[in-house]
Amino acid sequence: MSSPNNRATLLISCPDRRGLVAAISGLLSEHRINLIDAQQHTDEIEKQFFYRVYFDMSDMDVSREQLQQLLEIECGRFNMNWKLSFADKRKRVAIFVSKYEHCIYDLLLRHRMGELDCDIPLVISNHEDLRGFSEGFGIPYHVFPITPENKEAQEAREIELIRSENIDLIVMARYMQILSENMIATFPQQIINIHHSTLPAFKGAKPYHQAHDRGVKLVGATAHYATTDLDEGPILAQGVAECTHADSVDDLIRKGRDIERVTLANAVRAHLADRIIVAGRRTIIFR
Repeated sequence: MSSPNNRATLLISCPDRRGLVAAISGLLSEHRINLIDAQQHTDEIEKQFFYRVYFDMSDMDVSREQLQQLLEIECGRFNMNWKLSFADKRKRVAIFVSKYEHCIYDLLLRHRMGELDCDIPLVISNHEDLRGFSEGFGIPYHVFPITPENKEAQEAREIELIRSENIDLIVMARYMQILSENMIATFPQQIINIHHSTLPAFKGAKPYHQAHDRGVKLVGATAHYATTDLDEGPILAQGVAECTHADSVDDLIRKGRDIERVTLANAVRAHLADRIIVAGRRTIIFR
């Protein structure tokens, strides 16, 4: 049986045309690469093609560097945007938190149980409150207090730390600060945020209060990539729970916390497994 460490995932997006699947599958087959899973989607309105291939390289007759060179040539022929990820290069994740503990605790517990295939070398916060949660799991906890006066300097220090740790993904686990344009531009499509409503409804602050005021019958959460437009990033996962006229704001918050945990974890898993392709404001998420 082949080792999972000899596997890789290829993501492709490009203008739709004939021969795309044949070109990629033919290239892989030519070099003794075995396809384990392949999924595709065509947006017939935008005429765009999306493709995810998960394959085994145990018998591959070229090096990884040579494979990347071959893909560069073949994908160039079809004007393909492509990304190749190797399974034995585990992604490194930084968690950003403030004072709410439910999302970070869920992520750290899932990581300990082997549900998240990644390394979590650090947690960053603007408060001391959750140091015990992080260090209880053996993960260093770094505090950068944020004020309007020091925000730019503190974010510069955070970016320096993130780069020094070779972080691949930032997860905002109810981090109650708005990231600057510089921070988001530094890590494009590498920051996942959890918002406590079913976007695009109830953006901004106190969405549960907004939902209660409107008498909603569903309360939910949305995980999305962070962009410079607040709560407008491409949606990665959503979840909902039923509620009634008898539910108070506190009831909605309690129900919402459960949804936030699961929704954020689902989005993080999809990113770690290289199942996401961003297409404008939308996402293609393969299962």
